Amino acid sequence: MIIVGVDGSLPSRAAVEWAANDAFRMRVPLRIVYAVDRTPHQVDRYSSTVSPDALLRDGRKALREAEALVRERQPAVEVTTLAAEGAPAVALCEQAKDATEIVVGSRGLGGFAGALLGSVSSHVAGQAHCPVVVVLGKHRPVHGEVVAGVDDSPECEPALAYAFEQARLRGSALRVVHTWQLPVHAFAPETAYAMDEVRATQHQVVRDRLEAFTQRYPEVTVVEDVPSAHPVDALTEASERADLLVVGSHGRGALGSMLLGSVSRGVLRHAHCPVAVVRAKE
Repeated sequence: MIIVGVDGSLPSRAAVEWAANDAFRMRVPLRIVYAVDRTPHQVDRYSSTVSPDALLRDGRKALREAEALVRERQPAVEVTTLAAEGAPAVALCEQAKDATEIVVGSRGLGGFAGALLGSVSSHVAGQAHCPVVVVLGKHRPVHGEVVAGVDDSPECEPALAYAFEQARLRGSALRVVHTWQLPVHAFAPETAYAMDEVRATQHQVVRDRLEAFTQRYPEVTVVEDVPSAHPVDALTEASERADLLVVGSHGRGALGSMLLGSVSRGVLRHAHCPVAVVRAKE
């Protein structure tokens, strides 16, 4: 089952469309969730002008509109709705045990607002035991390419598995990006570096990581991309021609601990396409 969080905003509408299309490709049900968060209005309950009934009405309206959108775009998808009590991040994480993936919009106005850079996406992607997809609130042309960031650790394998499956379902090529940078002392004039050897070593890292997946997904065309660049720059550039950018949330190396570090913040701030954060299994 795919879970999508809505708040009635335009970005959440984009998230619903993305989730409906993915549910159709995966042939799984879709659950639309609205978080009825009463906490901000209970801080000063005597002066609050927003009643609990009004919050619930807003939620039900957002759910009706989202369900109508799914039935319009993907009528074959089985869809249900849920008005969940509590903070958005908590409400979504509670749904994760039943989820194939969780989808949120990038910048909303209400319950799931500011998902790309805010506490909701950070908390959900860090805690949910399933992929979390953050969708931009704008329409883009289809490029026919999925991009996956990899590092030199086995923890990136769940992200690779997700990326390969997404590429297969979409009939897309998969671009695997493994960035590398020279150590600081490499620029010392007395130090000679065999750059061809460094590049060959980095390519071998990618090939070793991909070997099992390419055998399992022979129908997926794989493009190896090993730039000498900062991960944020390389992944942001690759996202310009991608339909989806997939990164791991835990690892060691260029993309290690990506979710809560500077790389993840940079990618989520600058990416030109939806971003899937896939948490490594503990």
